[in-house]
Amino acid sequence: MYIEHKLDGIVGPARIGRIIFSKSGKSLSYKGREFVTLDGRGFKANYADSETGERYWISGCKKDGTDALYSTTVEIDDDIREEYWIKIRNKPESKDVKSIKSPGKYSR
Repeated sequence: MYIEHKLDGIVGPARIGRIIFSKSGKSLSYKGREFVTLDGRGFKANYADSETGERYWISGCKKDGTDALYSTTVEIDDDIREEYWIKIRNKPESKDVKSIKSPGKYSR
């Protein structure tokens, strides 16, 4: 999944990583942190960290790599990197690439 920490409300550091959904679907976890859905109440964010309240945009990965709304650097977790490049992006030659510069949906 694409995970972007909305530090300034619009754009922030981003990652591609494996998340685990709760049974109810109202929360998810990533690397020991729990995120709860904002149920449409967030500005450019759809989840919040359950402990800190910090806002995040978490979504499925796009095949073209334009996951971000605005240009940002995206780090790819080691445990998902090969799967991301081969199954999602269909670029097995890039399987060792650890980060990408996402142009963003609104940066074109």
